[in-house]
Amino acid sequence: MATINPVQFIQQVRAEVSKVVWPTRREVLLTTVMVFIMAALTAVFFALVDLLIRWGLQGILGMFGG
Repeated sequence: MATINPVQFIQQVRAEVSKVVWPTRREVLLTTVMVFIMAALTAVFFALVDLLIRWGLQGILGMFGG
């Protein structure tokens, strides 16, 4: 395994970090809002599916359960 000089390592790390493109405040805000909206829509969807399944099972069990 090749050993790397600590100074070279730091230089390489700084070079890689300088390539990172950081999002703007507006981009972070918009993506955060989109995540919350999608999470809310997903919660509503699964709540409706849960209600439909419960309604269906209660109907089936009511027919056979007596």
